[in-house]
Amino acid sequence: MSLENNGGADGVAWNLNDLYSGVNDPKLSRDISEAERVAREFESKYRGKISSIKLSDASFLLESIREIESLYELMDRPAIYASLVHAAKTDEPSHGALLAKTRETRTKINQHLLFYDLELIAIPDDVANGLAKAPQLLKYSHFLEQKRAWKPHYLSEPEEKVLDVKTLTGRSAFVRLFDETVASMTYPFVKDGVEQKLSFQQINAKLYDADRSVRKAGAEGITKGLKDQNKLLSYLFNTLVLDHQNDCEVRKFADPMSSRHLANETSSEMVQALMDSVEKHGSTVHRYYKLKKRLLGLTSLEDYDRYAPIQGDMPLVSWKDASKLVRDSYHALSPEAGKIIDEFFEKSWIDAELRQGKRGGAFSSSAVPSVHPYILMSYTGKMRDVSTLAHELGHGLHQYLSRKNGYLQCDTPLTTAETASVFGEMLVFKKLLDEYKDPKVRLALLCGKIEDSFATVFRQVVLTRFEQKMHKARREEGELSSERFNTLWTEANQPMFGDSVNLSENYGFWWSYIGHFVHVPFYCYAYSFGELLVLALVQKYEQERDAFVPKYMDLLSRGGSESPVNLLARMNIDLNDTSFWELGLKLLDRMVTEVEELAKLLGK
Repeated sequence: MSLENNGGADGVAWNLNDLYSGVNDPKLSRDISEAERVAREFESKYRGKISSIKLSDASFLLESIREIESLYELMDRPAIYASLVHAAKTDEPSHGALLAKTRETRTKINQHLLFYDLELIAIPDDVANGLAKAPQLLKYSHFLEQKRAWKPHYLSEPEEKVLDVKTLTGRSAFVRLFDETVASMTYPFVKDGVEQKLSFQQINAKLYDADRSVRKAGAEGITKGLKDQNKLLSYLFNTLVLDHQNDCEVRKFADPMSSRHLANETSSEMVQALMDSVEKHGSTVHRYYKLKKRLLGLTSLEDYDRYAPIQGDMPLVSWKDASKLVRDSYHALSPEAGKIIDEFFEKSWIDAELRQGKRGGAFSSSAVPSVHPYILMSYTGKMRDVSTLAHELGHGLHQYLSRKNGYLQCDTPLTTAETASVFGEMLVFKKLLDEYKDPKVRLALLCGKIEDSFATVFRQVVLTRFEQKMHKARREEGELSSERFNTLWTEANQPMFGDSVNLSENYGFWWSYIGHFVHVPFYCYAYSFGELLVLALVQKYEQERDAFVPKYMDLLSRGGSESPVNLLARMNIDLNDTSFWELGLKLLDRMVTEVEELAKLLGK
């Protein structure tokens, strides 16, 4: 098996027929027309009647919530389908055209619905608090509370309508340009005088090669590809950072992160405690990479050596074997979880083959509750792809179980969105450790897991620090040059590695392909949050075993129907306890100690 044949995943493409049969499906147009008709009727029925609602009108409010929930799903379904086909093949013109059409029509339909949120937040506080406790509305109490939390940041209805329309040619247009640019980019890989043009997924895999010259050539190719598009990518970042700052200003957010904290249902104090705790444990990262340099027999560890395999090339894993390993891991957790995971494979809800024009990275789309989630990734046969598969299936399990909460409350805030995904990765990792007793293999597996955890905990804090620096510099200095972005990137990364890794000048360009900065500003700290949360949950699982599983599945099934603090309180976890983050960080430290002991056992 080789990288070129996609690890056996050729032909593994999703079947989106549960949404629509194709880009020319007549049902697409019918749903759009029906959504517009229903939206007009909804506006006629409820405009002017929600803000003046009384405590005795709980049933009337419930009726309106149910109707708008159904309407949101109907109007979003075409746009969700369009985003999926576009992600799978961004260079297909019909996909881009459909994406534009569905976004434009969704915005047009939403013009009839903007009044509803504004009237909800205009309900007097005493009435709103009473309605949230009404028996008929208990299912939607969290939805109502969260809507009102945004009250200080809404504008007038005419202003909201203008912003909603202008985003099509503003933010959304620039985000799409970024996605299509990055997806279509190729990177030169030169080996033995022969140059290949590779996709990002293909060349990024070179950074995990046992041959140092391959890793170096891969890193040089990535830098060359990013440099070639540097002017456009720098402009896109400058524009989107300014757009976010303008949005924060008009909506009266205190700083660039405030809107993300509100959406994540967390606080700046909690996030600061998380980031401070992570950065205090920087010595754990330094210890590990100094050990890795010794294990690799290198005099210096360069940035392109960070993902080098410890035992040479880890065995490639076929798609068939990866599927079985992941499915078995979820079945071992719970028959219910295993049965749901089986559906993803058996019903073609996964798109895993390599494809030119395919969006980079991986994701699980919750789609709509009346259908099911869909997963996109690019499977190359590497061991880390098995973890990615387990990760995205964790998202899929979470999204599948939470559908019962309805479209308004099925999705979680980002802070708990990574819970099931990271837990799924840990299930597979534990299974691998159980199967491989050879100290050399265990050393390689542990190193791989530690590096993945570092990327999820420490690196995501680094990415957040870079965003903070970038937004501050853009506000104070105006439009930033590529060189300024590079400097800020290096400044943010250096503390994580200390003197354990040499960051080259070329590495300074590697901020420019990271989509999270573009799609969702300040997304990244949620990964650290989720990883450390899961490390605590894994320790609970090991202590409680079978007693833990029903509580865990219940946690996932509640989706976004409660706040993260209340959801985790059900698991006896206090997110407001600043020492909570130490549990996961100390576990990572113990894993590094285990690697040090294994290395000593092997005489390294």
